[in-house]
Amino acid sequence: MRRPRPPLSARRAAGWLAGLGALLLLAVAAGAALGASGLAWRDLAAGDGTARLVLLEVRLPRVLLAALLGGGLAVAGAALQGLFRNPLADPYVLGIAGGASLGGVLAVVLAGAAGARLVPAAAFAGALGALVLVERLATSRGRLDLYALLLTGAVLNAFSGALIFFLQSVASSEQLHAIVFYLIGRLPSPPPRTLLFTALATAVATAALVRRACDYNALALGEEGAAQLGVDLERLKRATFGWASLLTAVAVAAAGPIGFVGLLLPHLLRLAAGPDHRLLLPAALLGGGAFLVLADLAARTLLAPNELPVGVLTALLGGPFFLWLLRRRAREAPDG
Repeated sequence: MRRPRPPLSARRAAGWLAGLGALLLLAVAAGAALGASGLAWRDLAAGDGTARLVLLEVRLPRVLLAALLGGGLAVAGAALQGLFRNPLADPYVLGIAGGASLGGVLAVVLAGAAGARLVPAAAFAGALGALVLVERLATSRGRLDLYALLLTGAVLNAFSGALIFFLQSVASSEQLHAIVFYLIGRLPSPPPRTLLFTALATAVATAALVRRACDYNALALGEEGAAQLGVDLERLKRATFGWASLLTAVAVAAAGPIGFVGLLLPHLLRLAAGPDHRLLLPAALLGGGAFLVLADLAARTLLAPNELPVGVLTALLGGPFFLWLLRRRAREAPDG
């Protein structure tokens, strides 16, 4: 039986996406133009070689990376919240971030001077290992249990955190500095190949999740209602877990753990634009990208010439929001 598709106003959806796209472009332009050095686009137009180096080779790659990672985390969060039917779901609850962080820290401790260069690859490998482990442990009789998935992810994150603390206790002072630098969540200025890989992974994963937007809409009726509408629940669970994990792995490998983007942005967009995932998922890509670009701009400029790690800033913004959301859900819960 074919699933009915509730009407979605094309004009309304186009308006939202155009507005968020314009916001993202403005955020990218501002992020590349503003910084502690004081150099701006006018200096580039004047032929200043230093301005070209700073704006095009340092700031712009970092800003583009922020847009890709912020969009990817927001899309992953929106898909997971749709799958679990819970606005408190977050990409980092799956255990993937813990595995990626552990992989990056192991690279720093075991690889010596070359460890810093190996961190992204090691973090991505750690995330893939965590993905396989969590999927195996949460599968029972051929079915992926969502509650087991959450519990397994939480346990793996805790276990990874304990191993990271142990590695910090035996690391040298130089290694300890590199570990802390990675774990607080900082956006680097990546080489072109890193940007290309991140862009391809984000595009493929986002497209795969957007294709399932109607399935997430059907899940609002519950698993039984969605199944009656023709949704293949097991396929949807595995696809969502896999693609959301890929987006999370790419983000943690490139920049370390940057929390609350996947929790904060999907919920705000759902409140503003509605729960239809056909609009929510692409809106999350644009809105999440703009949010992380602006957060990184604030992190670079608020304490200039010092720089605040963007992971710290998103935690400062997201922590109170999470508590408010938790309190709001408690008030809406029925008595008894």
